[in-house]
Amino acid sequence: MRHTVRLSLLASMMVLSASAADDLAGMFKEGKASGQIRAFYIDRDYDGYTNATSVHRNATAIGGYLKYETGAWNGLNLGSAFYTTNGLFLKDKTTSTGADNSEVDPTLLGKSNESTTYLGEAYVQYKNGNTTFKGGRQKLDTPMAGSDDARMLPNLFEAYVLSNTDVKDTTLIAAHVTKFAQGSFGRVYNGGILSVTSGYSLVDSKTHVGEFVDMGTYAIGENTGGVSVAAAIYSGVPGLKLQVWDYYAHDILNAIYAEANYGWSYASGVAPYVAAQWINERDVGSNSVAAVKKVESDFIAAKMGVKVANFDVSVAASHNTKDSDVENGTHGGTISPWGGMPAYTQGMVTRHQFMAGTDAWKVAAAYDWKDYGVNLNTSVYYVEYDMDPLNGYSNAAASDESSESGFDIIYNPQAVKNLQLRLRANYARDFQETTAGDVSWDEYRVIANYNF
Repeated sequence: MRHTVRLSLLASMMVLSASAADDLAGMFKEGKASGQIRAFYIDRDYDGYTNATSVHRNATAIGGYLKYETGAWNGLNLGSAFYTTNGLFLKDKTTSTGADNSEVDPTLLGKSNESTTYLGEAYVQYKNGNTTFKGGRQKLDTPMAGSDDARMLPNLFEAYVLSNTDVKDTTLIAAHVTKFAQGSFGRVYNGGILSVTSGYSLVDSKTHVGEFVDMGTYAIGENTGGVSVAAAIYSGVPGLKLQVWDYYAHDILNAIYAEANYGWSYASGVAPYVAAQWINERDVGSNSVAAVKKVESDFIAAKMGVKVANFDVSVAASHNTKDSDVENGTHGGTISPWGGMPAYTQGMVTRHQFMAGTDAWKVAAAYDWKDYGVNLNTSVYYVEYDMDPLNGYSNAAASDESSESGFDIIYNPQAVKNLQLRLRANYARDFQETTAGDVSWDEYRVIANYNF
């Protein structure tokens, strides 16, 4: 049934193009196909996990996306893209739900650790002067709603987005987002406070990969009116970028995201930079979900760094408010159910900075090896979280400290154009404190991306 719906939608797009263009052949002749082939291997070895069946798990998958976008006819063009992930060597390791999987890492796969293919993008785009409209299934990357493309499949959206650049050095955006199709990364979460403060569903992030679900149904299990968005981005001062976003999630919350970035350079080649961000959330409307009936939180963070030749080092710190009121189910934590994760102090995996009462700091360094004649970038980081007893996730009766360190190596071989090879690792320590002990792990990822 799902395949029938996908094919019908694609056929409808082609019919629309035929009726809209006088020169159908020219519209498609100017069209372009693009895509990515992705191969991914992940291995996570737990230490101190309370569930004896979940100690060491891994997975291998191959997939990516294939996209086609027509040429423009009087400013109008159409686009569509299919996304896929296919597990390898998993025949004897799958389970019925994947929720308590002892061997397979679920973050590379679809529901129940299955391979999956679906129509992820299907949109109409129209441009007139400095105004652009894009409506339908599409990829969004905004501070509090984004693709979070950290595993095999990104998050996707059904949205209607209007942008305008008539005001000098300013981009104005108005949008309404109706549906969310979770990518594969969200399957690492089981719902609850950890999930909803880490970018995913409060109720179910295991079974929605590739399914376009009402924004409210995905986030809290209740159908709502979607999320209305307004934004302004200003870059009229050299080195300065200011942006403000307002997300009105009907019958859930209103979230304001504000950020300022400023960088400058000296004749010596030293280029410092500073940045600050603020997220304010308050509940709106009505719903029957206790955890989000009262939302009241503020997250603030700052970052500073310096670039010297090919070297970049930075340090960041953040604070999230807390609320002891029992009616506040998140106790003042910042929730982000639709893949948005803009925090300066997030780790590769650990995202405890949004939990109630958490203070966090992060130090990172990166180096570009281009002066040695090789297309290689390397980076390392360390982030630490001082968590309050109200964090809502840890069972600790007192403050809990969690940390994560890691590295990232990206190599683009000159011999194969458009190929990227990547090795990533993270080492989470005391990710969760339980009555039976602390949960930690070592995780490695090997990734190959070929773009065409």
